[in-house]
Amino acid sequence: QVQLVESGGGLVQAGGSLRLSCAASGRTSSINAMGWFRRAPGKEREFVAAISWSGGRTYYTDSVKGRFTISRDNTKNTVYLQMNSLKPEDTAVYYCAAEKSPVVVPRRAYEYDYWGQGTQVTVSA
Repeated sequence: QVQLVESGGGLVQAGGSLRLSCAASGRTSSINAMGWFRRAPGKEREFVAAISWSGGRTYYTDSVKGRFTISRDNTKNTVYLQMNSLKPEDTAVYYCAAEKSPVVVPRRAYEYDYWGQGTQVTVSA
């Protein structure tokens, strides 16, 4: 089993920045791609960003391209989401996810095997 714990959420003004972290523990050798999702109040969970094991492939949803950057440090079993130029519409609970496939970098929630408990990000206008 793998456990994921997110941190770094909080309250920030529009235009500000936050960096989310997700630390993995347990059978971390089984992890390949990792991703970030978010769920805003009253909305469905949506894909935000994903990264391959090597970090060589990254994917973003259109609304965050140019503002968010996903990265990972495999020596620390940690994935990061640097969020800049935050907007009120970025307000959501952000979830970290990990999956075992050595080939794909999923962008759909059902393809992920492990999930964190989420961290709240609130952006005020």
